[in-house]
Amino acid sequence: QVQLVESGGGLVQAGGSLRLSCAASGSGVGVAAMGWHRQAPGKQRELVAATTSGGFTTYADSVKGRFTISIDNGKNTVYLQMNSLKPEDTAVYYCNTKARSSSSPLRDYWGQGTQVTVSS
Repeated sequence: QVQLVESGGGLVQAGGSLRLSCAASGSGVGVAAMGWHRQAPGKQRELVAATTSGGFTTYADSVKGRFTISIDNGKNTVYLQMNSLKPEDTAVYYCNTKARSSSSPLRDYWGQGTQVTVSS
């Protein structure tokens, strides 16, 4: 099994910054990709950013130029640096990974989510 631990959410004023982190752990964990989705009240969950262990990245158009995703392969940890935050960024942010472990083949895992609230 693979466990995801998220941190870094909170309350920030518009224009401020937050840094989210998500660490994957477990016996024999090997991560192929990690990323972040978010879901605001009354809206569908959407992809924010994702990255592969090989360095490929993709971003939602709404966050390009403001958010940066990065991965530490040695720590199996993904980071999301969120700058110039806007009230419309308010949502629950969910970490996800495509990973394998000593007891499971490659599959998707999801974190419990962390709240990001941006006030105007």
